[in-house]
Amino acid sequence: MIPQSVNNDNIPHPTFVYSQAISAGKLVFIAGQPGIDFNTGIVSGSFESQARQAFANLSLVLEAAGSGLDKIVKTTIWLTDASYFGQLNELYAEYFPNNPPARSTPIVGLPMPNLLISIEAIAVVK
Repeated sequence: MIPQSVNNDNIPHPTFVYSQAISAGKLVFIAGQPGIDFNTGIVSGSFESQARQAFANLSLVLEAAGSGLDKIVKTTIWLTDASYFGQLNELYAEYFPNNPPARSTPIVGLPMPNLLISIEAIAVVK
């Protein structure tokens, strides 16, 4: 098995040195997807809108890798403030109503101003 970078015109190309996703056998490893609208470069002000954008970005990258939200087995969701944890839990239940993936949620500083969330995932390829 040779790990391969997932590239597709439908997913944003990183501005730093990393791959959006790496496919390795039956697994795909997705880099952190921030709450940024990659078409406009805009970071929305509210946590909910950023989180929904991060899930949308995650979904696009998963699709490009031949997977989907329903195939995620593990997420790491970085938050800039622990006070967002309750809102995150509600959204997690919405996006993963059955068999939610394992999750870690560290509280960190993210590299862009006003960025509140970033979601990384490991998923099974369909």
